[in-house]
Amino acid sequence: MRYTVEIDIDLPRAKVIELFDNPDNMKYWQKGFISLEHISGEPGREGARSRLKYKMGNREIEMIETITKRNLPDEFSGTYETQGVWNLNKNYFLEPSPGSTRWRADIEFKFNGFMKVIAFLIPGSFKKQSLTYMKDFKTFAEMTS
Repeated sequence: MRYTVEIDIDLPRAKVIELFDNPDNMKYWQKGFISLEHISGEPGREGARSRLKYKMGNREIEMIETITKRNLPDEFSGTYETQGVWNLNKNYFLEPSPGSTRWRADIEFKFNGFMKVIAFLIPGSFKKQSLTYMKDFKTFAEMTS
């Protein structure tokens, strides 16, 4: 499954990147975020791996993030793996006009096991969740500045 989502943020790209690139801010815009634990590599750099934990409903989800490309302020990409799910997020930060940032995410999911069934039954929920995180980041960023 592949899709693209984007949102315009009423802030200069440098400010958006400053907020996006700070792991301490994840709790403000990623609903259910519990923790980030560095596993290997240089934190925040290509090849670095981290364990992310989220509360989703009554369950706690753990996933492994691997940073695959860090070319800020233009791009930040990574893979996210959990039971039955592999996800690639390619995030691009564009400047459509001075003082404004367009965040575009090209997203790919691969599923196996039971998650294949879930993805088949509710494919729109994945795109909706991606857009929700982007909207929540926009709200957080614009309120912070």
